[in-house]
Amino acid sequence: MRVVIGEDEALLRQGLTLVLEQGGFQVVAAVPDAVQLLDAVALHGPDLVVTDIRMPPTRTDEGLVAALRIRSEHPDTAIVVLSQYVQRRYAVELLTDRPARVGYLLKQRIADVDAFRADLRRVAGGGTALDPEVVDVLLRRARLSRDAMARLTPRQQEVLALMAEGRSNAWIASRLVVTEKAVVQHSSRIYEALGLPVAVDDHRRVLAVIRYLAQ
Repeated sequence: MRVVIGEDEALLRQGLTLVLEQGGFQVVAAVPDAVQLLDAVALHGPDLVVTDIRMPPTRTDEGLVAALRIRSEHPDTAIVVLSQYVQRRYAVELLTDRPARVGYLLKQRIADVDAFRADLRRVAGGGTALDPEVVDVLLRRARLSRDAMARLTPRQQEVLALMAEGRSNAWIASRLVVTEKAVVQHSSRIYEALGLPVAVDDHRRVLAVIRYLAQ
């Protein structure tokens, strides 16, 4: 898998490169700012981009803006953004348009190397990966909408939160100590409550998360 990294801190940039290459990824470029990130993606056409949100010159949202542009200009390229803190607006903006092949992870997530690599592979494979802390912030905000909450039971909310992390039905079933069949039933009721018909494409579970969080 060919990867481009965008990270302004030299040590972290080198660390990411090492972690990915040791995990079998091919890092074709590792750059320190958003302009070079866009150039590297155009040049190499990577399968996956891993980028910090805050990059030079202002260190506000240059990385996110670059990620959104990459998603627009290179729709087959998966994107994982890294952040020091949870920013709800950034997460919603990144996920709302096309929730597949995208991830939003906190930088401390990298400490669990195996989990981090697994998240990257899941995103590159067409899925999504949200840090549990990101999900928690988004769901707390979503709870301000009483109408949305009224449609879902507490158990369905638990299932939805784990779906938002990109977890499979089998993983959710194990975590909640229920059967996979029960998870499927909860998921179907969530889709019904949020008005997502069966005709929606394969990423209906992610669309359910986005629809709910956008309430």
